[in-house]
Amino acid sequence: MRKAKPKKRVIIPDPVYGEVMVAKFVNHLMLDGKKNTAYSVFYTALETVGQKVKDADKSALELWKQALDNVTPLVEVKSKRIGGATFQVPTEIRPDRKESIAMKNMIAFARKRGGHSMAEKLAAEIMDALNSQGGAFKRKEDMHRMAEANRAFAHFRF
Repeated sequence: MRKAKPKKRVIIPDPVYGEVMVAKFVNHLMLDGKKNTAYSVFYTALETVGQKVKDADKSALELWKQALDNVTPLVEVKSKRIGGATFQVPTEIRPDRKESIAMKNMIAFARKRGGHSMAEKLAAEIMDALNSQGGAFKRKEDMHRMAEANRAFAHFRF
């Protein structure tokens, strides 16, 4: 390599839960640098999820983490050009990329939803992810299906 790898930025944990994962999610959720707005949307969505799910042993944050796990893909397909032909080669995803893809998918499908506020849309998407349904979960299933269909080209992985 010509240059050294860039240093990983240190992400400061969020103020309420002290979780780095929440801070990353809010960074993905944020638009136009409005972090306080993004935090308020996220916390409102978590409160809504906590009220809707009457599960005494799990907090809203644990429910959100479980929902995120439900929409986290394990494999993806990457295009590789070999001898003039382009193959969709299934590859495993790095842990940090898995987390990022899951967060981005959940936020993207929450934005597409119908609803009044972003907090309501996000809460509905979290609820759907908990129940293994919704747009983000379907995207994960589609990624896995594509990888399974192209399993024959896995030997091109290098």
